Amino acid sequence: MLYDFTIPAYRNGLRALSAQLDKALVWGGENGVGELQFIASRLAPDMFPLAAQVRFSCSQAMQASTRLGAPGAPALTDDATDFAGLQAQIAQTLAWLDTVDAAAIDGDPGRPVGFDLPNGMAFDMTAETYVRDWAQPQFYFHLVAAYAVLRHMGVPLGKGDYVGYMLAYLRPGTAPAA
Repeated sequence: MLYDFTIPAYRNGLRALSAQLDKALVWGGENGVGELQFIASRLAPDMFPLAAQVRFSCSQAMQASTRLGAPGAPALTDDATDFAGLQAQIAQTLAWLDTVDAAAIDGDPGRPVGFDLPNGMAFDMTAETYVRDWAQPQFYFHLVAAYAVLRHMGVPLGKGDYVGYMLAYLRPGTAPAA
């Protein structure tokens, strides 16, 4: 159950982020916005820039998975300096997620999960509450922040770019006419 609530969601979100970056690169080339401008852009002075939001999106997916029992996540220690680097981080994360065994994640949803933050705060909860109250919100926070930075820079993204994977579930005959 925990696997089904995490790994597929991480794959969907990261694939969408990769497509958003592709769209941003094309739009930037057509509108005079360079990769470095995107990479360094942020929504507010006290928020991390796009490069960090992408790295954090990847790291959150891997960190949650390892805390739930998946072994061998790669380390992403530095922010990427160009779009190729951003895409490489996403590709590396997706490739690792493809190796995660559901049995490693699922286990007992009531088992303890604890973690410490760099500021000294420490948390103890069950695996189920960890997924619900920390892992998923953290992943989506950084995913949305990256999307919002791209929108802020002018990239013509819409909800379909964020949840395009939902088209696989579209009931036939219900799509709006173009």
